[in-house]
Amino acid sequence: MRPRTVILTGVGWLVGLLFLLPYLQMLLTSLKPENELTKSPGTYLPSDWKWSNFVDVWSSQPIWQNMQVSLIVAAVATVVTLACALPAAYYTARNRFRGRNAFLLLVLITQMFAPTALVIGIYREMVALDLTDTLLALILVNAAFNLPFCIWILHGYFSSIPRELEEAAFLDGAGRVSALTRVTLPISMPGVVTAVVYTFIAAWNEYIVALTVTASPNRRPLTVAIPSFVTQYQEHWQFLFATSLIAIVPVVILFIFIERYLIGGLTAGSVK
Repeated sequence: MRPRTVILTGVGWLVGLLFLLPYLQMLLTSLKPENELTKSPGTYLPSDWKWSNFVDVWSSQPIWQNMQVSLIVAAVATVVTLACALPAAYYTARNRFRGRNAFLLLVLITQMFAPTALVIGIYREMVALDLTDTLLALILVNAAFNLPFCIWILHGYFSSIPRELEEAAFLDGAGRVSALTRVTLPISMPGVVTAVVYTFIAAWNEYIVALTVTASPNRRPLTVAIPSFVTQYQEHWQFLFATSLIAIVPVVILFIFIERYLIGGLTAGSVK
C-alpha cells in the first residue's frame, strides 16, 4: 500500500472519530447514575454503568407516544411533499409556459422565510382553522416549508434527463405517466431519495412550530419532549441524553434502508 493511501486512510478515520466523539459523550452520559452527573468534579467514564436508564426513560414520560407523533408527522409530511413536488417539478422541467420563471423564482424566495420568523402568523392561522394541538397542523406546516426545496431539486434532476429517453418510450407505446414512472423516475431516483431524506429529517427535527402549536404532552413530537427532562424543577440529564440517542435511531434506519435505492438510481432506467 502506498504511503499516500495510508495517510489518506488515517486522516479519514481521524475525521470520522472526531465526528463520533459527541455521540460517544452522549452515550457515556446516558449510562451514568443521576447522582454522579451532579457531582463535581465529574468523571468521563461512569463509575456504575446504568443500562437501565434506557428502560426507565420510557416510564418517566410518554416518550413512546412522542416518538409515534414524530414518526407520523415526518412520514406523512414526506409523502404529502413528494405528492405535490413530483408533478410540479416534472411539469416545469418538461414544459415552457408564461410565468414559468416567475413561479420557480417564487418557489426559491419562499426558502428565505424561516419558521421561527413566521411562528406567530402560523399560530394565528392554526387558531383560525381550529387546528391547534393537532397532528394535521404539524404535517401541513412541515410539508409547506419543505415543498420549495423538493421542487427545486427534482426540477433540476428532471431537466438534466434527455427528452429522447421519454420519446423512445412513447414510440414503444408508453404514455406520459408510464414514461414518467418507468423511465424518468428511476433515473432521477437520487434526487427523489434526497428529497425524501431532506423532508423526513427536517420534519423529524422541527422544534419551534411544534412547541408553539401543540400543548398536550401526548401530542408533542420527540424534539419538544426531550428538553422537558431538564427544567426548573427537575434535572434528569441521563434521560435527556438517552432519549436523544433514541431519537437518532429512526434517521439511521432510514439511511440504511434507502442507501441501495440511492446507488441503484444512478444507472437505472436508461437501459431498456
